[in-house]
Amino acid sequence: MEKKEYQIKNSIATENVSAVIKKAFQKYSMYFFLIIIMIAFQILSNGVLLKPLNITNIILQNSYILILAIGMVLLVILGDIDLSVGSVVAFTGALSAIFTINMGLPTPFAIILCLLVGAAIGAFQGFWIAYVKVPAFIATLAGMLIFRGLTIVILDGKSLSPFPAQFQMLSSGFIPPFTVVSDLKLSTLMIGLICILLFTLFMMKNRKKKISYGFPIESTPIFGMKLGLVMLTISWFTYILASYEGFPNVLLILGVLVILYHFMANRTTVGRHIYATGGNEKAAALSGIDTRKIKFIMFVNMGVLSAIAGLIFSARLNAATATAGNGFELDAIAACYIGGASAYGGIGTVLGAIIGGLVMGILNNGMSLMGIGVDWQQAIKGAVLLLAVAFDIYNKGKGE
Repeated sequence: MEKKEYQIKNSIATENVSAVIKKAFQKYSMYFFLIIIMIAFQILSNGVLLKPLNITNIILQNSYILILAIGMVLLVILGDIDLSVGSVVAFTGALSAIFTINMGLPTPFAIILCLLVGAAIGAFQGFWIAYVKVPAFIATLAGMLIFRGLTIVILDGKSLSPFPAQFQMLSSGFIPPFTVVSDLKLSTLMIGLICILLFTLFMMKNRKKKISYGFPIESTPIFGMKLGLVMLTISWFTYILASYEGFPNVLLILGVLVILYHFMANRTTVGRHIYATGGNEKAAALSGIDTRKIKFIMFVNMGVLSAIAGLIFSARLNAATATAGNGFELDAIAACYIGGASAYGGIGTVLGAIIGGLVMGILNNGMSLMGIGVDWQQAIKGAVLLLAVAFDIYNKGKGE
């Protein structure tokens, strides 16, 4: 009898563990996919992928795509899209060169002007989409052509360089180390420690809040394991950065944007209105949400983020060119869908878009390390995009 009871309890425990694993895999499928491709390219590149120099290069090479993905995922949640972001990147980058190189304006003033231009571009496109009811695909396709043409006009078909050293620091600069301990940059280690403490406090506070409201929570062992994995990941990542040049300036910009937009999407009225509008625009309007205003604001926001990406990309190239930003819109859109956003609107997360962007970035970097040609890279990226999204849809379908 006791043996039978033990077998029943053991069976229930096994089922509970398998259910937790299955649920975690369904919810975090893209995180697992990212880990898998990292391990694969780490092996195929003979350990080069995760070296400090290469990790830093991945951050610098993909920061502007990740910034675009943050804004793009909010539009995708709304059920819209912006095809003009690559052209806006080129246009604002060209303006930054004219302001700083030709006109000699101070770098901070030039940056503010470019951000205002980005907001004006977003407002221009948002007006046609939100108030005139021109489909976003058409309006932003027109914007793509307009601003690419204007970029060629203001640059007269030539490249403009070099930027002032202060402007270049946007992309190529690193946070001062303060001091070096055993070849490790102390400032980077301190940033990692602060991130761990803040994340732990946030998780504990969130868990306590759920308990007070009677919401279901994870078991203590699962919560502890999840917290431990994140802490280990942050510790490893900051150690890698600290052992090279330290914490890049562009990563600080990206980190602040991710935190702000994640909070906005999940903890504010605007965020709730975005999801409601994307889920069912007519129902949202009937419930009192100004859906036109929400769409307009999000396109203004996309214009500002495109300008930030344009400034960072130009600083990395140390030149403004008419071809800058080619294909950026496709990479940003792909990042959103790989990260779990729905093409029908109402579903998606900022963190998911960042994971999707990292998947694309590591694919690019890993294939380059292996010496795979650009032609094959494009084909493989297309296949991975299709398979990743199909896999995510399949997993979510099983969970429903």
